[in-house]
Amino acid sequence: MHYKIFGSPMPAVTLTLEQGESIYTQSGGMTWMSEGISMETNMKGGFLKGIGRMFAGESLFMATYTAQRPGVEITLASSFPGEIRLLEIGNGKEYIAQKNSFLCATPNVSLSTYVTGVKTGLFGGEGFVLQKYTGQGLAFLELDGTIVEKELAPGEKIKVDTGNIAFFEAGVGYSAEMVKGFANILFGGEGLFLSTLTGPGKVWLQTMSASELARRIIPFIPSGGSSN
Repeated sequence: MHYKIFGSPMPAVTLTLEQGESIYTQSGGMTWMSEGISMETNMKGGFLKGIGRMFAGESLFMATYTAQRPGVEITLASSFPGEIRLLEIGNGKEYIAQKNSFLCATPNVSLSTYVTGVKTGLFGGEGFVLQKYTGQGLAFLELDGTIVEKELAPGEKIKVDTGNIAFFEAGVGYSAEMVKGFANILFGGEGLFLSTLTGPGKVWLQTMSASELARRIIPFIPSGGSSN
């Protein structure tokens, strides 16, 4: 399997598959493909795993595309301005990613729901339910804005607005912390809680949050009513 990531600010990835190779994506995720590729749609892993994926921002059904002859191509495009990143999973490497980040993966990669805990869930906002990638193979993520990689030393912490966490190695600690100070809460312009990532391990942060951008755009969208 070969791949090419292209395009900015709306990137896409083209995968070249050899005969018998497969990738899966959420239902409706394919942009275009050449002849010689079959498609099979199912809940991949069963009903409970499908429901779990829905909580993590993905669809109940997954579509698996399999090459019926060598050298066929399939292209999948990001739905938001940003970057597409490749994860190489296996040999002890597992990752936690933001909701809605899954683009596609090879069949032996498992996509599941990662719940950050009751306390973090109550106070961490959109970071309550994340995605976990395990197994063996490749996965492609669609992420918002520009991606910055940081490596945390053992015990080193970084505080991040929840929506700006792209993904991180599964060994990195994750928790939510309340902003301190009455004035900070009222006038700081941020949320009540920040996410804290604790090393050791690598984390990838994104400069843009789709949900934050939406909140900024909504006030400028005309309402459905019309004036006389």
